[in-house]
Amino acid sequence: MLLVANQDDRTLSLIDPAAATQIATVPVEGVTGHEVAASPDGKTAYVPIYGDSGVGKPGTDGREIAVIDIASQKLIHKIDFDHGVRPHCILYDQNSGMLYVTTELDKSISIIDPHTLKIVGSVPTGQEQSHMLALSRDGSRGYTANVGPGTVSVLDMKARKTVTIIPISSQTQRISISRDDSMVFTADQTKPQLAVIDTATNKIKLWVPLPAVGYGTASTLDGRWLLVTLPKTKQIGVVDLKTMKMEHTIDIPGAPMEILMSPDGRAAYASCGASHQVVEIDLKQWKLQRLIDAGNGADGLAWAK
Repeated sequence: MLLVANQDDRTLSLIDPAAATQIATVPVEGVTGHEVAASPDGKTAYVPIYGDSGVGKPGTDGREIAVIDIASQKLIHKIDFDHGVRPHCILYDQNSGMLYVTTELDKSISIIDPHTLKIVGSVPTGQEQSHMLALSRDGSRGYTANVGPGTVSVLDMKARKTVTIIPISSQTQRISISRDDSMVFTADQTKPQLAVIDTATNKIKLWVPLPAVGYGTASTLDGRWLLVTLPKTKQIGVVDLKTMKMEHTIDIPGAPMEILMSPDGRAAYASCGASHQVVEIDLKQWKLQRLIDAGNGADGLAWAK
């Protein structure tokens, strides 16, 4: 099942990807939730309630995470931080068995025990607006895209400390890591280019030119290609990670935001908030395959087994 966090509807869509159909929507109480994660057993979804503002802009400061039972399609619990933190990107790390969530106003990653639903610790990022998080495969390293500062924080997740901070641009967005953990990708928001960070040196290795300003990124399961969402041109770009050049662009009906690979590696799914849809991309033919209805402001994506 594909989970989609719908910002403007304040709901979570449950989508059957085989049928390309939205089978249910679950109301998420409170202000807007942007991202979503699921437990490894596919029973529970977690939606951080960010607030009604953009990153670094005035607005409400979310302080909760909605916990949803997928089978009953109901909100069953709320994790409360006791103060406004603007929780945003949430990941389930199967190495540690913990949930990690970016808590922007605390300049940290909060650690939550999914069994007790208690906050059990934090990792400082040393920067404001730590919006998105990527984890290495073994869960030992974390990387945050710090939007307004335009930096990436490198984190030691086990020691719970900041390793270093890498300058990128005056503003950056989104972040992902290559399948072999050797590279981290984040999109410059001032120029059409993508920063490629060498994780061995924690320095920018090179810049990949883009046809427009990029946003979300995700690597194919074989590690050969990187897909980049290009919202302004309503395209998804495909970068060859061997040559570090863009080899394909795929036109789609809406402005793509987040992107997620299918578990079998045959397709990619991208959320298009303004058009209330998720697009399915055929990774063999590099073309739009299907359009799937979702909610208004479709954004964060996750798989529930």
